[in-house]
Amino acid sequence: MRDARNHPLRPPGTACPANHWKRGFFAGNRLHPLPCESLFPVGPRGAARLWPGEDNSFTTSNGLELFYILLVFLVVARLFGEVAVRLGQPVLVGELIAGIVLGLVAGNAPDRFPVLSGLEHNEVFSAIVELATFFLMLLAGLELRPNDLFKDLDRSAAVATGGMLVPLAIGIGLGWWILPESDLRFSQMMFLGVALAITAVPVAVKALMDVNALDSRVGRTIVASAVIDDILSLVLLAVFTAVLETGTTPGAMDFLRIGGSSLLFIGIAYLVGRYGLRWLGRQARKLRLEQLEFTFVLVSGLALAVLAELLGLHFILGAFAAGLFFRPETMSSKAYKSVLDKVEAVNTGFLAPIFFASIGMHLDLSAVVETPWIVVAILVAATIGKLIGAGVPARMRGASMRESAAIGIGMNARGAVELIIAGIALDAGLFLQPEPIPPVIANLFSAVVITAIVTTLTTGLLLKRFMAGSGSGEDT
Repeated sequence: MRDARNHPLRPPGTACPANHWKRGFFAGNRLHPLPCESLFPVGPRGAARLWPGEDNSFTTSNGLELFYILLVFLVVARLFGEVAVRLGQPVLVGELIAGIVLGLVAGNAPDRFPVLSGLEHNEVFSAIVELATFFLMLLAGLELRPNDLFKDLDRSAAVATGGMLVPLAIGIGLGWWILPESDLRFSQMMFLGVALAITAVPVAVKALMDVNALDSRVGRTIVASAVIDDILSLVLLAVFTAVLETGTTPGAMDFLRIGGSSLLFIGIAYLVGRYGLRWLGRQARKLRLEQLEFTFVLVSGLALAVLAELLGLHFILGAFAAGLFFRPETMSSKAYKSVLDKVEAVNTGFLAPIFFASIGMHLDLSAVVETPWIVVAILVAATIGKLIGAGVPARMRGASMRESAAIGIGMNARGAVELIIAGIALDAGLFLQPEPIPPVIANLFSAVVITAIVTTLTTGLLLKRFMAGSGSGEDT
C-alpha cells in the first residue's frame, strides 16, 4: 500500500527550506509541489549517476543527465506511437503507454535507473514538460480560426459550465458517501470534486489533432469550452487552496479579482492580436533576418504567456491567443504556412511525445490492488460527470447525439492538470486523517492519479470512434 506519508513527494523526516516553495508552490494561481531533495543519486566527484556503480560508475554532468532523459523518452515514446498508429489508434495512446512502461520499469528497478525513478522531482524536466504544453497550445491556436472558434460561444460557455459544475457536484457527493469522518473530511470531499471537474486543454487539443478533428464544429466546441473551463478552474483552485489553508472559502473580492484578471487578459489579447500583431508583422517584413516569422510568433506567445501569469492566469492562455491571432494576413500566407509547419514539427517530433509519456509515468497501481472499488467509483463518476455535464448542454444547443457524446468525451481528458491538483492535496497532508489511516484515504491519491491517466488514454481512443462516424475532419 502506498501510504501518503511515505510518498516520494513528501519524504519522511524531510524538512523543506523556508524559501523552497517560492516558485513551485504558488505561481500564477497554479499550485504544484516541488521536491525537498536532490533528484539524482550522487556518484564519485559529486556527479550524478545514470546507473549504479562504484569507481567505474558512469558519471554525468547535469546536461548529460537531461540528454539521457530526453533520449530515453523520445525513443520509447516514438516507438510506442508507431505501434499505436499501425494498430489504427491515435499516436497519443502509444505515447501514454510508453510513459506507463517507463514508469513501471523505473519504479521496479530504482537502483538500475536512478535518474528515471526520481524523475518527478526533476525541475528541469518539469520545465520541458511545461514548454511542451506551451507549444501544444500555440499549435492549437494556429490551426484554428478566431471567428469560427467563438461562433457558438453560448454553446461553448454552457458546455464549459456544465462540464465543470456537474462533475464537481458528483465528486463532492461521492466523497460524502465513501470518505470516513475526520477533521479533513470536507477538504477531502472538495479535493475529489475539483479533481473530477478539471479538463486538460492540451490533452483535448492533441486528441483532436490525432483524429483530424481540431477544426471541426465539435473540435472547436471542445477547445473553446476547455479554454473557458481553464479560466473557471482558477476559481475552483482558489476555493480549494483556501479551504486547505484556512478551512474557509475565499471571499467575494477573490472571485472578483479572478474575473477581472480574466476579462483584462481577454481584452488585451484581443487588441494585441487583432491590431498589434498585424502592425508588428508589417514592420517585421522589412527586416532581413532568417526565420524571422518563427521568432515573431514565439515572442508573441511568450509575451502573452508572461502577461497571463502576471495577471494570475495560466500561461497556456497566452500561447493559445498568440497562435489564434497569427493569421496569414499578419505577415503573409507563406510565413503563416512556414510557422505552422515548424511548430507542428517541434510538437509532433519532439515535445508532444515527451509530454504524454511524462503523464503516463505517474501511474501507480497500488490502489487497484488494495481498493479497486474506489478506483472504479472515481473513474465512473469522472466520466459520467463530464458526459452529462458537457454532453447534455451541447445536445440542448443543437448538437447531435454522437456530437454531444464526442464533446463529453473530449472534455473528459484530465492529464497533468489533475496530477497537479493531487500533488497540492498530498503536500498539504490531506491524506493523513483520520488515524489510523483507512485504506480508502491511503489510496485516494493513487486512485485520482489512475483516473487522470485512464481518462487521458480513453479520450484519444473514444474520440477516434465517435468522430469517425461524424466526419471528423469536416466543418460539421
